Amino acid sequence: MTQRLRSLGIVLTVIGLIFMVAGGVAYSRVQAGYGSLQAFSEAQNVTLSYNDAGRLVDRGTTEGADAIMTLLTDDWGYPVVQSDLDPNDPLVNTATEYMYQMATIAHHTLDGTQTVILTEDAEYNGETFPAGTYEVPVDGKYWTGFDRMHPLEGPARGQAWSGTVHGLFGELGVGTVTHSALQLGLAIAGTLGAIGLTVIIAGLGLIWAGKEEKSPELHRGSARSSDDKDLMPVG
Repeated sequence: MTQRLRSLGIVLTVIGLIFMVAGGVAYSRVQAGYGSLQAFSEAQNVTLSYNDAGRLVDRGTTEGADAIMTLLTDDWGYPVVQSDLDPNDPLVNTATEYMYQMATIAHHTLDGTQTVILTEDAEYNGETFPAGTYEVPVDGKYWTGFDRMHPLEGPARGQAWSGTVHGLFGELGVGTVTHSALQLGLAIAGTLGAIGLTVIIAGLGLIWAGKEEKSPELHRGSARSSDDKDLMPVG
């Protein structure tokens, strides 16, 4: 029985070591990913703006930043991690910061106006639009919210939601997903390490429990043998 316990303990210890090694490898890969993301962020050199009180500002006002945060949390439903917003580290390099920067671009796009010039009269759905210059409000419409056949909304859509805006959305989205994936990888590495440590402790416990000890009967038998020898007649 004791030999079986020791064998099982050895097996569990080996399995635990495998989990620990896997956790270490996962952790090293995650750290490499964080280093790459940091280099990517530094190359772009995009930073957030904070005032002296450590509050986010947009174009010099906290009201603008509050409007952006409302878009991010209420309209998009993003779970903001406040610890990611560090005034001592304004570089955009965390998931929350990437999403906030994306919301900043979206906010100014959605609240902006676009200048559309008609070189000739246009008619649409029974309405005539004389040639001239028009200021077309985006009015909170995303790419799919415009009527692309409309003589004013059609051009305004392409100007508001330009290739540059879509490209910035794509880059920021990659940063957000990358940072979130790295956080998940870090959690997996920690889980593997914790499982490995637990299994190792269990294995060592079985090895300890399976150590052979002298039976009390053997001790008593040895003692009786000694006593019998003492009682034997001499000579």
